[in-house]
Amino acid sequence: MPTTPGEIPAELLQRLPKTDLHCHLDGSLRLDTVLDLGKKQGVKLPTFDRGELHSMLAAGDHVASLDDYLRAFDITLSVMQTEDSLERSAYELAEDAWRENVRYIEVRYSPLLHIREGLRPAQVVEAVLRGLRMAKREFGIRYGVILCAIRSLGPESSLRIAELCIAFKNRGVVGFDLAGSEVNNPAKLHKHAFQLVVDNNINCTAHAGESFGPDSVHQAIHKCGAHRIGHGTRLVESGDLLNYVNDHRIPLEVCPSSNLQTRAAASWETHPVDFFVDYGLRVTINTDNRLMSDTTVTKELHLCHRHYGWSLQTIKEIIIAGFKSAFMPYREKADLVAEVSRELATFSDPRGEVTGRVGLVETDVSTTLPPPTKPKLQIS
Repeated sequence: MPTTPGEIPAELLQRLPKTDLHCHLDGSLRLDTVLDLGKKQGVKLPTFDRGELHSMLAAGDHVASLDDYLRAFDITLSVMQTEDSLERSAYELAEDAWRENVRYIEVRYSPLLHIREGLRPAQVVEAVLRGLRMAKREFGIRYGVILCAIRSLGPESSLRIAELCIAFKNRGVVGFDLAGSEVNNPAKLHKHAFQLVVDNNINCTAHAGESFGPDSVHQAIHKCGAHRIGHGTRLVESGDLLNYVNDHRIPLEVCPSSNLQTRAAASWETHPVDFFVDYGLRVTINTDNRLMSDTTVTKELHLCHRHYGWSLQTIKEIIIAGFKSAFMPYREKADLVAEVSRELATFSDPRGEVTGRVGLVETDVSTTLPPPTKPKLQIS
């Protein structure tokens, strides 16, 4: 992405330590991997022409809604029905994230979408974890897995996913999610699955406020007990609920490019993320689907910088919010936030040095002064 005069270079943003908390495995394959797996498995893809397949998978102006956006997943899922393909996909996703200095990634997917060829759901989970463990050994990237229930598959299937979360707790699975189209599929129908997860002290999130109004966010929080909200774009339509989310520091997993492609927001100018940040909500910036949205965390931050004029200081605060919002144990998170805060303090804005706040840590972000050795942290 070319940089115009006065912009923070994308190369600098790539060097910053980052998180990706909302990233779908089946939406983040490498295009060449889809083609390779299709040939090796004998899967009849719509086309084996790289350019044509890219235009089918990468969302653009031809996508008119979330449901339209989700159709591309039929192609990627068709080549993700074996243990080897799942392991490879997870490994490559972690490698791609590591290459842009994502230090911690939460990979989410629904095991029930990978059992067409006879795999058991537990085998699916094991295969993905193997790929992520291999990437951690090679690159050092930290990870967590979030298992997704699908709204349209009904409450019983959601309970099955909740049980898998419990079985794989402390083995790499860090959370439960409710995904899929919100229209005619209210979150409250799945409250028993959320209750089972919460009763077993497991974190949970939910896609809400993406293709339906703020009532969807209300249900996710108050009927299901979600600890984070996926997207939350339409939260802006309810000031009272927005204040509740802000007061309780409920993180929003915002995926700007995806939101524009699914028409959750009509344009960059009307997307509420800049207002959310300005108002003080705990905003995290994520990819959603790296293949379908043709994006990275670096690209999302750079786009927000270009459209909203976010300073390097603001971007650092958002990065810290990502680490604070991670589904990881408090002590581990506190150490990681301290480490990242010190590292961020060594980066200065090439357009001029800025002194300010990084999250809740007072620092001088100039590289001419040493970073604080014991930053004062508050992970609330």
